[in-house]
Amino acid sequence: MLTSGESTLDARIEQADELKAVLKRELRSGDWVLVTTRNSVYSICVLGEDQYVVSGGWFDRTGVSPQEISITGCTWGGTAIKEDIVAARGLFLEFGNHVITTRIQQVRVIPREQQPVI
Repeated sequence: MLTSGESTLDARIEQADELKAVLKRELRSGDWVLVTTRNSVYSICVLGEDQYVVSGGWFDRTGVSPQEISITGCTWGGTAIKEDIVAARGLFLEFGNHVITTRIQQVRVIPREQQPVI
């Protein structure tokens, strides 16, 4: 018999398999990820080796934007975290400084080869 904690964990594992997520391993240096949360918009430029330059949201409000930082992963709002994800709709993004966004509403990836030349 499963306890409620086990059934919740099983449900989260099943959800993780079905997520339309932006995975860290799929991004290359120079790619951009635009993340719209309930309260903010974040612009994330991939540097490589789990390093990103982030602007927007909390970083703008605290005057530390742009900031080079790692991304810990995404959560469902609790302590379980998917460390291989940069962003997924419905989850919460956690940065390396432990800042957690509000729920993600939209994610857009702009590959480096599709960016306009200025």
